Amino acid sequence: MKAFILAAGLGTRLHPLTSHIPKPLIPVLNIPALFYTIVQLKQAGISEIVCNIHHHAGMVRDVIASHVFPGMHIIFSEEPVILGTGGGLKKCEKLLGDHDFILVNSDIIADIDFRALMLHHQQSGFPGTLTLFETPAAQTIGFVGVENALVKDFRNQRHTGLVSSLIYTGTSVLSPQIFRFLKTEYSSIVDTGFTGLIDNGGLGFYQHKGLWMDIGTMQSYWQANLDTEGLLRNLSTQMGASAGMQPHAISPDAFISPDASISGSVIGKDCHIGAHCSIRNSVLLPGVTVKPGSSIINAVVDPYSITIIEEPNQEREDL
Repeated sequence: MKAFILAAGLGTRLHPLTSHIPKPLIPVLNIPALFYTIVQLKQAGISEIVCNIHHHAGMVRDVIASHVFPGMHIIFSEEPVILGTGGGLKKCEKLLGDHDFILVNSDIIADIDFRALMLHHQQSGFPGTLTLFETPAAQTIGFVGVENALVKDFRNQRHTGLVSSLIYTGTSVLSPQIFRFLKTEYSSIVDTGFTGLIDNGGLGFYQHKGLWMDIGTMQSYWQANLDTEGLLRNLSTQMGASAGMQPHAISPDAFISPDASISGSVIGKDCHIGAHCSIRNSVLLPGVTVKPGSSIINAVVDPYSITIIEEPNQEREDL
């Protein structure tokens, strides 16, 4: 089975970070976000990945090419004009072939059991299976309407009246049948492909109960990096075995003055922290210089900007 990773988005909700780095490469605990997904797919026995790219496409190519993922073959589908989740997938119809495939958004980090997901999908007999996750924030994030083991609606857009505490995780297993309903122009997979499957054969679901993090907003990105419950660090063994890298808070290639105070923070490669600085509950991307005596609290910082996090509990607002 092949996998398709949606990685072409502009990442507008992560601006200004995404003005100079594509969302899939923004580091989470000093590992590019996309790498978490690649490793999880590798662990599940997936060896072929199709990845659509648009924003800073050359950078995505270069970073992936510079890392070795033994046994993995990654093909890029570059979109000169961005096509959205629906059009981007439609463009790759021939690359994905005539078999079922896994689809994953690039702005999530999760420990979804892809083998169990694939088995569940095969046993269901439905042309598509979405991975859902239960959360009290479903009303804010975007709930999925389910009935009789089937997905029937999204945010009541189809006026079914079905409400749940389940959200779509950005991960699914789909049959080639979905291509019948996708459009070649810019479009949403929800409005085209998923709706088409709901009305033609049924759209099943698999409920994930483990780790799931959205990093699509500045608040959720900041929160994932702080990893206060150590959930991401639990993936260290897998990351080390499959990719030769492990999530870590302080890069060994950062210079930190002995007089600086660092607590609850992530410091990236080639950061330079001057004397008597105080860094607390913050994420410093690679290459940041902090002048002596500076104080940074509850912030996300790159070499060009600083964003103060004022609403750390804000949840994702789009599907």
